[in-house]
Amino acid sequence: MAQLSLSMACGLYDRTFALFDGRVRIEGCDLNPVPLLPEEMFHRAFRYGEFDVTEMSLCTHSVSVARGVDKYVGIPAFTSRAFRHSGIYIRTDRGIKGPEDLKGKVIGIPEYQQTALVYIRGFLKDDYGVSAADIKWRSGGVEEPGRDERIQLDLPKEIDLKLVPEGRTLSDMLARGEIDGIMSARCPSVFFNGTPNIGRLFPDYPAAEEAYYGRSGIFPIMHLIGVRKTLVEQNPWLPVSIFKAFMRAKEIALEEMGIIGHLAVTLPWPVAQLEQARRLMGHDFWSYGVDSNRKTLGALLRYMEEQGLTPKRMPIESLFAPSTLDLTKV
Repeated sequence: MAQLSLSMACGLYDRTFALFDGRVRIEGCDLNPVPLLPEEMFHRAFRYGEFDVTEMSLCTHSVSVARGVDKYVGIPAFTSRAFRHSGIYIRTDRGIKGPEDLKGKVIGIPEYQQTALVYIRGFLKDDYGVSAADIKWRSGGVEEPGRDERIQLDLPKEIDLKLVPEGRTLSDMLARGEIDGIMSARCPSVFFNGTPNIGRLFPDYPAAEEAYYGRSGIFPIMHLIGVRKTLVEQNPWLPVSIFKAFMRAKEIALEEMGIIGHLAVTLPWPVAQLEQARRLMGHDFWSYGVDSNRKTLGALLRYMEEQGLTPKRMPIESLFAPSTLDLTKV
């Protein structure tokens, strides 16, 4: 029987590697996987629809669904998750001692609708009373000039968002003191190359993130998987088959990470760190599926409404293929 040929763009993570090396197959499909970094993958998928299956920004997908312009059907395989207290970089000579001091400051961002930034603005408001309207936002490339929003925004008038000057980068502007900070999923070069007067708002970010999880129960979701909508219309079995494959690939990664006799990760104590994560966050701390992630997904959708990215709060189920919400039980 002929197999359905699929192209796939995805990050090459431990939890997806078994799909790249062929140990896990998508039922009924021949897969051509392409490993890409998120910035390129999202640009090519959302603007040009180049891939049959693709890793996607959760926020951009949500905005696309809200506007009825979504080209991909969502699958709740959450290939990228990360706490984001680490993603706030500041000028240390601007009197910024805590989150409350960000009010009135000029902060550079790569894209207003970047999922990492939606979560950052969310916890700044929930935990410290700093709203999106309290900060002046300047959008541009962190390291390369010319970056813009991958989808057009229609923000409330109280949100002060402007593009940085043509030819400029956020890293250079921070180094020169033309902005007060950067919020970004990607660490700016001016931080790790030791440029003076630049630091993190949360220097001990693991402790801040652990405390945040303890009080909120939120482990932020960055990315999900999408499959081309026209393919699902022609092959309604496809979303569940893809979902099952991604779940199995993640299971293999965790099984290998837990082997202490020959370490799968190039770190001295990865098994101890796996055990610690499970003590703090539960056995299935990197869960896929909607039911186990309602708190995190609900928080993101609330943040998006509060920050002007969607006109009203969207139902969680609207983001995903209905068949992936009701898997077979044995």
